[in-house]
Amino acid sequence: MTSQVSSPAEQADAALVGGQRSSGSGGEGKEVRRLDRVIIRFAGDSGDGMQLTGDRFTSETASFGNDLSTLPNFPAEIRAPAGTLPGVSSFQLHFADHDILTPGDAPNVLVAMNPAALKANLADVPRGAEIIVNTDEFTKRPMAKVGYDTSPLEDGSLAAYNVHPVPLTTLTIEALKDFGLSRKEAERSKNMFALGLLSWMYHRPTEGTEKFLRDKFAKKPDIAEANVTAFRAGWNFGETTEDFAVSYEVAPATKAFPTGTYRNISGNLALSYGLVAASQQADLPLYLGSYPITPASDILHELSKHKNFGVRTFQAEDEIAGIGAALGAAFGGSLAVTTTSGPGVALKSETIGLAVSLELPLLIVDIQRGGPSTGLPTKTEQADLLQAMYGRNGEAPVPIVAPRTPADCFDAALEAARIALTYRTPVFLLSDGYLANGSEPWRIPEVAELPDLRVQFASGPNHVTVDGTEVFWPYKRDEHTLARPWAVPGTPGLEHRIGGIEKQDGTGNISYDPANHDFMVRTRQAKVDGIEVPDIEVDDPTDDSGQGAGTLVVGWGSTYGPITAAVRRVRGAGERIAQAHLRHLNPFPRNLGEVLARYDKVIVPEMNLGQLATLLRAKYLVDARSHTQVSGMPFKAEQLAEVFKEAIND
Repeated sequence: MTSQVSSPAEQADAALVGGQRSSGSGGEGKEVRRLDRVIIRFAGDSGDGMQLTGDRFTSETASFGNDLSTLPNFPAEIRAPAGTLPGVSSFQLHFADHDILTPGDAPNVLVAMNPAALKANLADVPRGAEIIVNTDEFTKRPMAKVGYDTSPLEDGSLAAYNVHPVPLTTLTIEALKDFGLSRKEAERSKNMFALGLLSWMYHRPTEGTEKFLRDKFAKKPDIAEANVTAFRAGWNFGETTEDFAVSYEVAPATKAFPTGTYRNISGNLALSYGLVAASQQADLPLYLGSYPITPASDILHELSKHKNFGVRTFQAEDEIAGIGAALGAAFGGSLAVTTTSGPGVALKSETIGLAVSLELPLLIVDIQRGGPSTGLPTKTEQADLLQAMYGRNGEAPVPIVAPRTPADCFDAALEAARIALTYRTPVFLLSDGYLANGSEPWRIPEVAELPDLRVQFASGPNHVTVDGTEVFWPYKRDEHTLARPWAVPGTPGLEHRIGGIEKQDGTGNISYDPANHDFMVRTRQAKVDGIEVPDIEVDDPTDDSGQGAGTLVVGWGSTYGPITAAVRRVRGAGERIAQAHLRHLNPFPRNLGEVLARYDKVIVPEMNLGQLATLLRAKYLVDARSHTQVSGMPFKAEQLAEVFKEAIND
C-alpha cells in the first residue's frame, strides 16, 4: 500500500509458513509461533462456500489490524459441475504485520475441501507448506473424477508437505447432531468448521463472524446457531487435537498505516463509494444506467442501496439502453455513469461516440475481464486499453483513468468525475476483475480531503450577435478547458439542438462544411490533449555516487502491486531499478516522454499482448519491451523479479 522497504520475508518466498520470527508457548501446552506474514488459500467446490469463508477470515484479519491483500478465484458457471477441476473455487489471502502489495505468489497453507481442490491448487503450493484436507471426500468416485488412481493421502505423493488429514464433514455432522438437520443440511456448515479451525490456528477474532452468521440467517435462527456451532467446533478441534501442535500469531501492521479509521474494502465497493462521493462533492444527483455483467454487476447492486444520497439506478434491458439512459441523464444535469465489462463496451461504442459529439460528462466504467467475446467472465485481464482508446468510428478521443489497487478505485472514481465534469467529456475508468473482487485496508477519508467538483450550469445568454442580440451558443467554449456550456433542459432561453450530426462551431447548428468539421475534430482532440493531469512520478533509487537506475519499469492499472513487490525483491538483491506507474492513459502525463528518454531500458508488464507498450512506442519512439500474460490471473512478483533481473543484466 505504501512504498517503504520490504522485510526479508517479502523479498523471497519463505520455506515454511510465513517468515518465522520467534516462538513461545500457548494455552494447553501448545506452541505459539510469531510470523510476519502468511498466505492462506481456501479451495473447494463452487458450492462449498469458499468465497464466504475467505471473506469472513479477511474481515476478522482486517479488524485485527493486519495489512492484507486478497485474490478470489471462481468459475464462471453459477453452479459448476461438483467435484471437477473446472468447478473449483478458491480464495487466497495474504496478511502481514508490515506493508504488503499482493495476495502472494504461493500459499503457505492450503485448505482443500475435496480431491479436485487439492489437484487444482497443489502446483502452487511450495514444499514444506501446510495442507489441510477434508478426508471424507477422498473416496473412490471423487478421486476418479479428477484422475487420481490412488489416494494422494496414502501413496506418498504429498510427502514434501505438512499434511493435516481432517474429516471435516464427519466432524461437522457430529457437532450438529442435536439440531435435527438432515445430513445434507449439516454438511453445508463444514466451511464454517474449517473457518473455525483456521481462526484458531492464526488467533483471529471470532465475535465478528458469529454476529455475521446470526445477522445473515436472522430469519432462520436454527441455521444461524448451527453455523455458529460448527464454527466453534472447528476452533475447539484445533485447540484439542494433537495434530495441530502449533498455532501462529501475526501481529497488527501498526507501522504500515498512517493514522486514521480503516476498513477492508473491495475494488468494486471502493469504486461505488467513490462515485457517491463524487456526486456529493459535485452537488449533482448520481444516475447509473447499467446492464448486469460480470465482474461489474456489484457496482449496480451497491449503488442501488444509496437512494438516501440521491442515487438513482436503472437496470436496463441491454447494454445499449443502459448507456443511452445514462447519456440522457447527463444531458439532464446528473452525474451520469454506465458500468460494464469488455463485451458491453463494444455494444456501447456508438453511444460513447455520441457523447463525444454532444460533449457531455459521462463516466464509462469498464471492469475488464478475459476476452475476446464472452471469454473468461470471472478471470482478469487488461486487454480493453486499445478499445477504450480507439474503439469508436471517427476521431472520438476519450480520456482514460485506471486505478492501481482495490482501495485506489475510490480515488480513481473521483478523478474520472473531475475530468468529465470539468471538460464536458465522456471518461473511461478502466478497472479489472482482480481489483474488483480483491480487497485491502482502506483509510476512510475526511470530507474536507475530497476535491470540490461543483460545476456552474449555463444560466443565460453567452454571446452577442453582430446586430447586438444576446443569444445562447451551446458550443461556445471556455478558453482554458475548451469545455462547452452545460445547459439543463427547460432553462428558459437556453434551448438548443442535440444529436450525432456534426455541429457548427459556436451555434451548434447542423453543419456539413468541410472546414468546420476539420475545426471541430481538432478542437475535440485539443480538449482531451489539454486535460491537466499530474506529472508521472518515478521511484528511482540512487547510489552513493548519485547514479540512478538504467532500467525503468512502466505499468498501469492492477499490475502496480506485483510490479512494486518485484521491484522490491530486485533492489533487495542489490540491483538498481526504477519504477513508474500510469494512472492517466489519455492524455499521458506531460513529462512522460522526458522520463522514458532518461533510461536505457524500458519494461512494460501488462495482462494483454502489449497494448500500452504499443502506445508508448508509437508516441515516444521508445524501445519499450513488453512482458505479457493473458492467463486470466495476475502476475506473480517472483516471476516479474526474474524478468527484471534478466533485463538489467542483458
